[in-house]
Amino acid sequence: MKVAVIGGGWAGLSAAVTAVRQGHKVSLFEASATLGGRARTVRHPALGTTVDNGQHILLGAYTATLELMHSLGISIADSFHKLPLSVRSADGKLVIHALPYLPPPLHIAAGLLGARGLSWPEKNAALRIMHHLRQNDWQTPRAATVQEWLTLALQPSRLQHLLWKPLCVATMNTPVEQACAQLFANVLRDSLGASRREAGNMLIPRRGLSELWPTRVLELARKDGLDPEGKGTLEIITGNTVHTIHTKSDADATRSHAAHPAAGPRFMLDDHPQSFDAVVVCCNTPSAARLLASLPACPGSRGFLKDLQAFEHSPIATLTLLLEQAMSLPAPMLLLHEDRQRGHYGQWLFQGQGAERRLMHIVVSDAQALMSMDREKLASAMVEQLGEQLRHARLPPIGRRALIVEKRATFLAVPGLKRPANRTPWPGVWVAGDWTDTGYPAVLEGAVRSGRDAALQMDAQLQQRP
Repeated sequence: MKVAVIGGGWAGLSAAVTAVRQGHKVSLFEASATLGGRARTVRHPALGTTVDNGQHILLGAYTATLELMHSLGISIADSFHKLPLSVRSADGKLVIHALPYLPPPLHIAAGLLGARGLSWPEKNAALRIMHHLRQNDWQTPRAATVQEWLTLALQPSRLQHLLWKPLCVATMNTPVEQACAQLFANVLRDSLGASRREAGNMLIPRRGLSELWPTRVLELARKDGLDPEGKGTLEIITGNTVHTIHTKSDADATRSHAAHPAAGPRFMLDDHPQSFDAVVVCCNTPSAARLLASLPACPGSRGFLKDLQAFEHSPIATLTLLLEQAMSLPAPMLLLHEDRQRGHYGQWLFQGQGAERRLMHIVVSDAQALMSMDREKLASAMVEQLGEQLRHARLPPIGRRALIVEKRATFLAVPGLKRPANRTPWPGVWVAGDWTDTGYPAVLEGAVRSGRDAALQMDAQLQQRP
């Protein structure tokens, strides 16, 4: 069968690889010149080098992503720094490390008890809320926000500020006052609460995001090496924005139905010469809604589009610094303390990839307040913040800097948000993305799982056709 995948991000690539391995002829359409979507490597002219368009970490619990990378022949050990779950501030005042030699959940409990920078009442409160979650099968009060949940659990305000708020923003990209507590609990369950100690490991990329596995997919597609049996193929078409999906003409559809009464519709994309048996839409929600609205209305389609249009999005900002001299951080990722009244919006600091160690990335996951600010003043304030909080060494002179803002980097993971399944009301059309009903917030693992599941469900339906 011929399948079109629209969108070459992590969800689209996952769907394409899965469909190829099911024996389908897949054409993948990507608007950008580079695969990877919102997690890809780009060349930035102001820096004169390549950087990721956003910083991402994975967890050992992200089994779908790790299994996919392994199946593509990629070494996980060579691709990531593997660290026990930890939180360490740039100023060294807060240090929490899971103890790798203890079995779970003792490794987390011992790490909290031995934490630097938390008082004994704060440590006790953190252990209490984790124990309560485990005892309640990781369920939070229905429709509660993270802030409401933390308040109900009597978490001290300083502990919220030092630990829970940064973890929530980093994993949910949504402020604690709006973030869905249950989704946050799901992330905690699969990391802090996992029965496998390795599930809680932090995996920080050693190389650019495109090099992790999107580039490998491109290489294997050119060699027809994605399907060991040689039945499925993948054609990748970059720099091509799809504007419409439409079915073949009525006359063609009538003849097709007469020949094969159980056959489904055939789909066309813009003026592309091929027609397809199925389409998997793997864009963000605004683009997905626009594409699906180009199809004829059918039962349930109006409600489906309305649900997509209800999503709200949040930007993520990354200030990248190109230093004149090498500098090594004490850890690949450090927590920064915010002070927004002074323009100190930085939340996390990442060591850039590369042997030269001259790149630093300051990340603001909840960046809506930055959108109307002067970027030069903002960058200067965050450099000031970094200089104040880096206690272990003096920040070298900065040669170049650039602020990258992904305006629709993530959806706001709020309580009660109706997230669709992979199946749509239009027969033969599927959706995939981190915004579908994955049980996770907007994380890479959700995108990979969604793409895989959409392709498997699509294949099961296509197998029923004559």
